[in-house]
Amino acid sequence: MERLLEYVRLHWRGYLAAVAAVALVSGVIGLVFAQVRIANLSMLYLTAVLAVAVAFGSGPAVLASVLAFLTFDFFFVTPRYTFTVADPEEWISLLLFLLIAIITGQLAADQRRRAQEARQREREAVVLYDVARIMSEPDLDQALSAVAERLRRELQLPALAIEVESGAGAVARAVAGDGPALEAVRSALLAPSRLLSEGRNPTADRPGAPGRWIRVIPPRLAGAPRDGLAEHISIAPVRAQGRRVGSLLLVHPHASSAFDAAEDRLLSAVATQLGLAVERAQLRREATEAEVLRRTDELRSALLNSVSHDLRTPLAAIKASAESLLQTDVPWSDEDRAGFAAAINREADRLNRLVGNLLDMSRIEAGALRLQRDWYDVGELIREVIGRLGPALYGRDVELAIEDGLPPVPLDYLLIDQVVTNLIENGAKYTPPGSPIRVSVERAPGHVRVVVADRGPGIPADQRERIFDKFFRLGQTPGVRGSGLGLALSRGLVEAHGGQIWVEDNPGGGARFVFELPLQPPPGRTARSELSSASPGSIP
Repeated sequence: MERLLEYVRLHWRGYLAAVAAVALVSGVIGLVFAQVRIANLSMLYLTAVLAVAVAFGSGPAVLASVLAFLTFDFFFVTPRYTFTVADPEEWISLLLFLLIAIITGQLAADQRRRAQEARQREREAVVLYDVARIMSEPDLDQALSAVAERLRRELQLPALAIEVESGAGAVARAVAGDGPALEAVRSALLAPSRLLSEGRNPTADRPGAPGRWIRVIPPRLAGAPRDGLAEHISIAPVRAQGRRVGSLLLVHPHASSAFDAAEDRLLSAVATQLGLAVERAQLRREATEAEVLRRTDELRSALLNSVSHDLRTPLAAIKASAESLLQTDVPWSDEDRAGFAAAINREADRLNRLVGNLLDMSRIEAGALRLQRDWYDVGELIREVIGRLGPALYGRDVELAIEDGLPPVPLDYLLIDQVVTNLIENGAKYTPPGSPIRVSVERAPGHVRVVVADRGPGIPADQRERIFDKFFRLGQTPGVRGSGLGLALSRGLVEAHGGQIWVEDNPGGGARFVFELPLQPPPGRTARSELSSASPGSIP
């Protein structure tokens, strides 16, 4: 009985329209009937039944059919103004009319219901497509805000909030709405007052059923007035991988408002899409972590392989020379002893340089390298480097071209000295013996540019970025030893100064390594101030 009364309360307009339609058609039939007798004039009632069925559905259509049957019998069948029928054939006509009216009304109502279901399915598809498209955006907070606003407008709610896990124990939240409803839904993020149950799960044999709303009053809201906004809040759980990962919180416009089956289904589908988006984000994080671990393992292997070999080689040379000097039973000449001492000194310098490169790379990647800037003449710095490297250039011709009138540059002298040393040594190691090396310094817009050019085999275009990677070596050059750290370290040091470094073809053959340093220190810093290096991500 209560359900019947609730149904009538929700659909009273349809039943009122049925009574009005039958009354209108009866008035039309009365006017016609008073002028002329027309057979089957009762068929005009079918227009009222069809109109009511299309506009309001099955129940009002049945009421219109029965009212049309009784009205026509009472007012227009002899004897009039009574439900008694004089001619038995009239009973058959009236009953056929009632049957046709009911069937016609049900068919029209069924078509109306199918059209409504089609529109609802279209609505659900559009909303789910929008949610899936929005949740594909990389910014989770922005995507949740867009979904919340889209869903709030679709359901015409005062306010709506979404809360999902964003990984690493963090929670992402988004709210849409305004006024008191917005404040209510923000408060309800910690204590929702209704819950959408799971409903019946679909199987291969039967479809699923929408969930139902279950009232849940948290302790802190139990004493609140029943007309408060807390009474209007409902929540739909967001699940991923079988566990709850978030919630959809919705504020109803009125305390008596309730979601129908179609809206329940839409909310459940949206919650499922949100759960899938959270699951995809988690899988992306796991894939990224796995890739990071894989690359870290590759880097660790490359480091161990490179460093173990490069450290063992000078250590073995030092140990062999030291053991030779310690052999008292061999009459070493002064020249032999000087050769052993020079070998120890040379290999110790090489070992010191390798360890220093590793430490500098670690500082750059950790963002802990600090620059001691001062104003220096880059041309004088390069002259000093070439003079120091003279014995290591193997009798090559080194051409130095320095533009006149170059201004001083704020730089860390020792670090830029190391960059120039690496580039010139590379040019000497990886080019044919006796081939020249040209070093030039010139001014560029806002920068000073240093170019180290050689006449070697050059660098293939597809390898020009990789040669700046740690431990990467372009092929194996006979008689040349190296760890593959020099160019990676050079890029890190140049970028720590705010400059850039690259390699390009040298006209006439070979390669040109070019780096630029800014003429001014970073804003807000003096040339002597200590500057943190570039972020770890600045080195590929």
